[in-house]
Amino acid sequence: MKLIILQEKLKNGLNIVERITSKSLSLPILNNVLISAEKNFLKLTSTNLEIGINWWSLAQIEKEEKITVPASIFSNFVSFLPNKKLVLEIKDKTLLIDCENFKTQIKGISAEDFPIIPEVPREEFFEIETSPFCQGLSQIVDIAVPSTARPEISGIYFSFQKNKILMAATDSFRLGEKSLFLEKETPFKAKEISFILPQRAAKEIINIFSGKNGKLKLYFSPHQVLFESELSETPHPQIQLVSRLIEGEYPAYQEIIPKKYQTQIILNKNDFINQVKIAALFSGKINEVKFKIDPKRGGVEILSQNPDLGKQQNYLRGEIKGESLEISFNHRFLIDGLNSIRSSEIIFELNGEEGPGVLKPVGDSSYIYVVMPIKAS
Repeated sequence: MKLIILQEKLKNGLNIVERITSKSLSLPILNNVLISAEKNFLKLTSTNLEIGINWWSLAQIEKEEKITVPASIFSNFVSFLPNKKLVLEIKDKTLLIDCENFKTQIKGISAEDFPIIPEVPREEFFEIETSPFCQGLSQIVDIAVPSTARPEISGIYFSFQKNKILMAATDSFRLGEKSLFLEKETPFKAKEISFILPQRAAKEIINIFSGKNGKLKLYFSPHQVLFESELSETPHPQIQLVSRLIEGEYPAYQEIIPKKYQTQIILNKNDFINQVKIAALFSGKINEVKFKIDPKRGGVEILSQNPDLGKQQNYLRGEIKGESLEISFNHRFLIDGLNSIRSSEIIFELNGEEGPGVLKPVGDSSYIYVVMPIKAS
């Protein structure tokens, strides 16, 4: 292999693929990045056996060949080089790097030992604007929780329906659902496609594709999903992320989303967050913060108490409909839900002391956050 590429381009590519390389003692090849010179492109590949990433850039290729080298040392070294042309060459399973006053050798491992990234059928795909997709995914991605007993809640549920995409995540104590409404119908032959994406893959999608313009292509198979963006210079993939899917049936979460409410409060989001954070300072071991809602007074009293620290109460005015109520929530779950809402005002709907609470943005029906209360002892 012999190729020429700018340092900045190579650095950007390594920053992307290095994210999923693992420090594996049993399979050291997973610590490496696969470097391929093919036609007019430099290709970088990494995998942790659950996620695979391919990255391409146009480069001046003089000889096609492949090698794998440790991702960490290669990436760190390239980041220190000046933004000049780099010449990469392979000799005797060693990567030679030449850049102005730097001449470096990094010992590699044969490309034949590198795991194969699964191929996902490309006959049928779906396109979506990258930015709103990543923003929507970021609103729910942190809700999922690793679980060996219930692996299905370890991931993000996707449902591709006729004219919208539903994304949902839960940890059994709370639930977030985001709807992305589409300008045109999905092209799939089946009426609905659904899958469960591991949380790690969802976070990498946000980290890698957020801030990028254009559209994201999605390709599906029964056990894998592929996310792809294209180069701006030529119709060719720039980044591909392939992930395995979680097997199993996702919980029928729609059944726990209340269809009506007994008490509804409309509050300023930032004021509400600040009041809850203040109360959280005095909460106990179970993070309990109590709310007393009084429609006649037109506000919410927020209370917390810790036998070792003291107690605190404050009052927040709001627009209230329905019944008076006293209810407690885990302040951490509540703040997480409030932080994921983009609007300046929020709707807080409640269904008695033991029913789930629902947070919604004012003027936006695309997001809902459901949180279970702390039952009175």
